[in-house]
Amino acid sequence: MSNETWKPEVFERLFHNNPDPWGFESRPYELQKLSRVLECLPAAPIFFAVELGCAIGVGTLALAQRCGRVLAFDASENALAIAGRRCEGQAHVSFLKAFLPADYPVAEAAGCDLVLISELLYFLSPKDIRRLADMVMESLKSEGHILIVNWTGQTDTPCTGYEAAEHFIRACREKHWIPELSEQGKGYRIDRLSRSGTSSVNTVSSGEGA
Repeated sequence: MSNETWKPEVFERLFHNNPDPWGFESRPYELQKLSRVLECLPAAPIFFAVELGCAIGVGTLALAQRCGRVLAFDASENALAIAGRRCEGQAHVSFLKAFLPADYPVAEAAGCDLVLISELLYFLSPKDIRRLADMVMESLKSEGHILIVNWTGQTDTPCTGYEAAEHFIRACREKHWIPELSEQGKGYRIDRLSRSGTSSVNTVSSGEGA
């Protein structure tokens, strides 16, 4: 397992060879996970959400039904083209090509009240996870939320899902962003952070894993 952040060319090849390499549109695991992620969104109105690693936009379209504005990033042009077609007609949704953390546009994301990072962090090195955490916190409103989702099965990525989540949460704790919800599903974990949350742990049954 390499400790280096995966390069954008890797994701470009994945989406070139298969328009839905992880089965976002069809796998029971992905569909159940997305349903639970939406249930874990903060109860307060979401005026401006930022989604990191939007892939082909399945989650983006669902998120758009709950948010006043959505800015979604991905490193793959192929994925973004599909996501753009999926969200056609959603005037409050925009997409941006960005390789994270290097291209994280703090200015464009400034003032958001939610950042969603689903199954992205474990593709990054521990150092880059910390860099991304700092950028995310800088762009959020003080009353905002961060929602991270991580696969907990075996990987060949720089970090496991558990490690990635802990690296991110540790960086956030240093600036007083702490988990207010931590939940273990079948094959994934969800953590929601805020500046003044209180931690609670829930375990749920999800759809199929790998």
